[in-house]
Amino acid sequence: MKEETIELDFLDHVAIRVKDLEASALWYARVLGLKKYKLKKWGEFPIFMMSKKFGVALFPADLEDDYLNPNSKNLKIDHFAFNVNQENFEKAKRRYDRLSLKYEIKDHYYFESIYTKDPNGHIVELTTLKVKEEEFYHSTNPTMNNLNEK
Repeated sequence: MKEETIELDFLDHVAIRVKDLEASALWYARVLGLKKYKLKKWGEFPIFMMSKKFGVALFPADLEDDYLNPNSKNLKIDHFAFNVNQENFEKAKRRYDRLSLKYEIKDHYYFESIYTKDPNGHIVELTTLKVKEEEFYHSTNPTMNNLNEK
C-alpha cells in the first residue's frame, strides 16, 4: 500500500512560555505588528499574537519550575522565524533601530535573516529570500531534492 502524503498549508503558531503575558503581548504587537487575540472561551491564556493565519501563542511560565539555561544547545526550540519580503525586512531593521533593540543580521546564502530576542529571551528571526522563489523552493531544485533523499 502506497503511503499517503500529508500536505501542510503553513505553520499555524509557535507556543512559548513567558514571564508576563501582557508585557510579552505588547512587545510582539509593538515590534512585529502582531494582532492580539484573547478568546473568552479559553480563559486568561493563551494569548495569540497573529499575522494573517499564523503567529505566537503566549502561555504563562511557571517560575517555580526548574530553570532551563537559555544558552544551552541541548534539546529545545532554538528559535522561530517569520518570512518577510525584502521591503518588510528593511522596515524591520529601521524599527529595531528606532526601538533600540539589539539584533544580529546573518547571510544564509539563499536568505538573509535578522535575529533579536523577546523580553523572555526567545530568539525571534525574520528571514527574507535573496533569490527567486523557484531557485530555492522549486521541486526540481537539486539543492532541495538532496534534502528529500532517503
